[in-house]
Amino acid sequence: MTPAPVPSGVPVSVHRRSLGHRPVAAVALAAATALLAGACTGSNSGSGNDASASGKDVTITFWHGWSQDNETKAINDNIANFEKAHPNIHVKVVANITDDKIDQALRAGGPDAPDVVSSFTTDNVGKFCNSKAWVDLGPLLKKDKIDPAATFPAPMLKYTQFQGDQCSLPLLADAFGLYYNKKAFAAAGITAPPKTLSEFDADAVKLTVANADGYQQLGFMPNYHGYETAPAHYLGQWGTEYFGSDGKSNLAGDPTVTSMLTWQKNLIGKLGGFDKLEKFRTSFGDEFSAKNPFETGQVAMALDGEWRTASLQADKPDIDWATAPFPVPDAQADSYGRGYQTGTIVGIARSSQKQAAAWELVKYLTTDTDAVVSFANAIHNVPSTLAALSSPKLDSDPNFKVFLDIARNPHSSTTPASINGGAYQVSLQNLAYDVEAGKQNDLKAGLSATDKEIDAAVDQAK
Repeated sequence: MTPAPVPSGVPVSVHRRSLGHRPVAAVALAAATALLAGACTGSNSGSGNDASASGKDVTITFWHGWSQDNETKAINDNIANFEKAHPNIHVKVVANITDDKIDQALRAGGPDAPDVVSSFTTDNVGKFCNSKAWVDLGPLLKKDKIDPAATFPAPMLKYTQFQGDQCSLPLLADAFGLYYNKKAFAAAGITAPPKTLSEFDADAVKLTVANADGYQQLGFMPNYHGYETAPAHYLGQWGTEYFGSDGKSNLAGDPTVTSMLTWQKNLIGKLGGFDKLEKFRTSFGDEFSAKNPFETGQVAMALDGEWRTASLQADKPDIDWATAPFPVPDAQADSYGRGYQTGTIVGIARSSQKQAAAWELVKYLTTDTDAVVSFANAIHNVPSTLAALSSPKLDSDPNFKVFLDIARNPHSSTTPASINGGAYQVSLQNLAYDVEAGKQNDLKAGLSATDKEIDAAVDQAK
C-alpha cells in the first residue's frame, strides 16, 4: 500500500506505522479543536457504572487506525485473548479510523460513538486532554495500583498527558536512530558509526562522492524536506525544552535550538550547499518503497525509525546495512544512545457509558506484557512498557535491538503536548526552512518572532 503524502505545512513529528508504512500528520485539521470542544457529554470520572461492573454482558466499541492485514490481525488476536479473560465483555473493533472521524463521533455522541479510541497523532494529546473529550485515566491507574512512572518509559508517559491530565496511554512506540551503509563505510575507511556530531559531519563528507554537478553518493541528506530529517527529530538529540515553566514558548531562550539550527546549516554547506542538495533530493523515490534513497544507495546514512528494519528485510536491497543511535552534540557525548520518540496512544471516550469495561480493555492493551510484546512483534514497533522492553519473548535482532535500547535510554526525549496540537512545531519548521535556505540569517530575531507566534496561537486556542 502506497501511503498518502504528508501535506505541506503540517507539523513534522510524523508518526510511521510498521510494514504498512502509514504516515500520519502530527496534528488534525484546525476544525478538530471546535469538534473536540463540543465533545463534553458523559462522565469524566472513569468509574463507569456499566453492566461489566456487575459481571453482566456488555459490548464496547474500539476504534483504531491500523489497516494492513498483519496489523489488524495482531489487534484482533489481542482482542480475542482479552475476551477470553473477560468473558462478559465483548469488543466490536473498527479499523482504519482517522482522528477526524473520532472527533466527529465524539461530538455527536450516541450509541454509535466509540468507547475506546486509538490515535497515531501524539501531537493531539493536548487537545484530547484539555477538551475533556478523553477521560483522565489517572484515577483508574491509581485505583488499580499501577504506577505510570514504573510502567512506561518517561518520554512515552510525557507524550500521553497534558498539564497533569493522563487522558491517554502509550500503545507501542517509535524510536529514531541512524541507518548506515556498511559497504560505503568500508570504502571510505570508516570503521564504526559516529557517536558525536563532529564525527558524523566528517563521515558525511567522506561518504559523499561527486558526480558532475550532483552526487553519485551523498553521505547524508540534512535538508528539512528530506525523509525524517525534521527539526523535532534532530532536537531529540539535544533534549530541547520547547516551553518554559511559565508555559511560554522558549525557543529563543533554549540554546539547544540555536545549536541545532546552526549545526544543520553548517552541514549543508559542507555537503555542497542548499540548492545542490535540494536538486539531488528531487531524484529520490518514495520514502516508503524500495526506492527509498537509503535502499538505493543514493545516501549512505539516514535518520529513520525502527519500522525501517522491517522494510529493509522485506525489500532486500543490494546494500549491507546496520543501525546505531543517531549521534549527539559533542558537548553531550555522555548522552549517546538517546533518540527522539513518539508513538500510538489509546484512551477512553468521555461520552462512553461503559467506561468500566472500556478501562479493562485499555489496561489490558497497554499494561499486559504478553499483549504488548505480541503486538510489537507482529507489527515491528517498539514496545511501550518497561517490562515488555525486557521480555525474553520480544523479537530483538541486533539491528532492531538498537531501537529498544534507545527507548530505554534515560536521555531519550519527545515533543511536549500543547493545547493546539503540533502548531508550535509548524512555526519552528517554517523558521527552519527559511534558515536552511538562507532567507533568515538572524537566528536570535527569528526565534524570538517564532516564540511570539507560538504564544499568540496558544492564547487563541485557550
